[in-house]
Amino acid sequence: MVWLLKKCERCGSYTLHEDACPKCGGPVKSPHPAKFSMDDKYRRYRLIMKRMSEKTEDTI
Repeated sequence: MVWLLKKCERCGSYTLHEDACPKCGGPVKSPHPAKFSMDDKYRRYRLIMKRMSEKTEDTI
């Protein structure tokens, strides 16, 4: 049941609705973080993208 919980991006309220928040009509998403794994096969690419974004922020 915990994975059914959604959080509104606009007002921050929690709901069980899948499509939109019943209070404000805003989009909803899962409030839970992604699963962590030491054997993450995409870690290298995420680090490269993070470094590239930091370099572009420094030049701005």
